[in-house]
Amino acid sequence: MLRIAASSAFAEHAAPGLIELFSSRADDLSVELSVHPTSRFRELICSRAVDIAIGPASESSIGSDGSIFLRPFLKYQIITVVAPNSPLAAGIPMPALLRHQQWMLGPSAGSVDGEIATMLRGLAIPESQQRIFQSDAAALEEVMRVGGATLAIGFAVAKDLAAGRLVHVTGPGLDRAGEWCVATLAPSARQPAVSELVGFISTPRCIQAMIPGSGVGVTRFRPKVHVTLWS
Repeated sequence: MLRIAASSAFAEHAAPGLIELFSSRADDLSVELSVHPTSRFRELICSRAVDIAIGPASESSIGSDGSIFLRPFLKYQIITVVAPNSPLAAGIPMPALLRHQQWMLGPSAGSVDGEIATMLRGLAIPESQQRIFQSDAAALEEVMRVGGATLAIGFAVAKDLAAGRLVHVTGPGLDRAGEWCVATLAPSARQPAVSELVGFISTPRCIQAMIPGSGVGVTRFRPKVHVTLWS
């Protein structure tokens, strides 16, 4: 059993492709995926509650004392998107207009120390204007159905942007660069499957599998993958 802790965004957008491709390399490998805030990654790894943690971690959140191995593997952009008929769709919106929009947000927004929450604070979006959904996909669907704005990972909305179903809104504080990292115990203390995944996760084939629409047809979990959501 390989136990993976992941941020909610990684679990939704990239974990299915990673886990299916990696687990297909070994018939006897079972994977358990659980969702946690990145602030718990160090605790989960050091207590051996999980074998590996994946998300927007950093040395400042994980620690730099050498007990945790940290490797970045995929950069991404968090962008602001709206429906084409939104008042935000043309030009650079004024801060007051941003604050008056309904913001339809995925579960990442519920993490106080997360990237989405940091962006919302920077934009001074009132909590009364924020609606949090069970997934980024549900938040996007609501934006396209009734309007409002959302913060999304760029590659996850690339097709909708290209098709004109969504519009990328630009302006100060509306975009943010991010990077997913893999965190484990020090190499000498981890099981072989963990070391194999650490080496595999940054390969071009694996990156393609994690990014939707990149040419590798991985769209679902295998039955041997167990998904656990932790509040």
